[in-house]
Amino acid sequence: MGRSLGLHLFQWESGDCYRIVMPEVVRSELLRKLLILRLNFKSFIRDSMKKDKILVIGACGQIGVELTLALRKMYGDANVVASDLREEHDLLKGTGPYVSLDVMNKEMLHVLIIRHNITQVYLLAAILSATGEKNPLLAWHINMQSLLNVLDIAKEENIDKVYWPSSIAVFGHDSPKESTPQHTIIEPTTIYGISKFAGERWCEYYSHRYGLDVRSLRYPGLISYKSAPGGGTTDYAIEIFHEALEEKKYTCFLSEGTYLPMMYMPDAIRATIELMEADKAKIKVRSSYNLGAMSFSPKEIAAEIKKHIPEFTISYEPDYRQQIADGWPKSIDDDQACQDWGWKPEFNLEKMTADMLKNLTK
Repeated sequence: MGRSLGLHLFQWESGDCYRIVMPEVVRSELLRKLLILRLNFKSFIRDSMKKDKILVIGACGQIGVELTLALRKMYGDANVVASDLREEHDLLKGTGPYVSLDVMNKEMLHVLIIRHNITQVYLLAAILSATGEKNPLLAWHINMQSLLNVLDIAKEENIDKVYWPSSIAVFGHDSPKESTPQHTIIEPTTIYGISKFAGERWCEYYSHRYGLDVRSLRYPGLISYKSAPGGGTTDYAIEIFHEALEEKKYTCFLSEGTYLPMMYMPDAIRATIELMEADKAKIKVRSSYNLGAMSFSPKEIAAEIKKHIPEFTISYEPDYRQQIADGWPKSIDDDQACQDWGWKPEFNLEKMTADMLKNLTK
């Protein structure tokens, strides 16, 4: 056996040990190098075992609740921090960490990201289309400044990935209405659409200028049985199910022939996660990807509901949201998403309607 004592180092040869006396300066340098080696090794082990730590901002919103739950299933409850200004959603309670956060407070956000060792940020907080038209300046301020806060901190802290949703609201009256392509005329007519288009440019800028891995989807209207409508122009497609079950009738704020692109929430959550899990080299669009699933009118969804609730009736009283809808696409061309990272929707109108009614009657 051999051991070191004081300034002595033991060395083995042919079963015998020889003592070598080291000068203090040599010993100090050796100890310094051993310490550096030890620290580097510990750092290597730590980095190799590093887990993704995700922050979801706006976790109590229409998308946030279901996305947070899905991410917690993938990454573990403790590794997904939910945050919002609102009280924690009932579906999130007891499922993982929750933090009250004002994303407009950049310092608070920065501290939270450092304290929790965040590696990915999902920014979902926003003022939506119909609500935004009631207070355009507030919608612009919140939608833009929240994004800039996240992008700037992500750049400074070398965050691995950032997700930020855009919308079909970026398109306008001069955009092609049928199969609206990925690259086309973009002239949004609402403050929500304007802020989303500006946000797309900021995402692409931070990607190209700083190498930040920002990813985005242009969501169509989203339909869910788990969360309430959030103040959007496509909210009728959620309200109609609740009214059909409770009142057996519904008054729609859009005209019967208004076609809009729609998506069932399970598809939207899956698309978001598939985009974020895709290899970085596959992400060719750094502004925002078109995303499609189905398109229908109020008349068509009402007819589908009547197959399950024959006594259901619908009437139409278009309001200010009709003008917003008239400027949006009727259907979306999402070939780029299909080609780049393999997007494929699962739900059509028939399948979604059956699933919505089944879950709402549980």
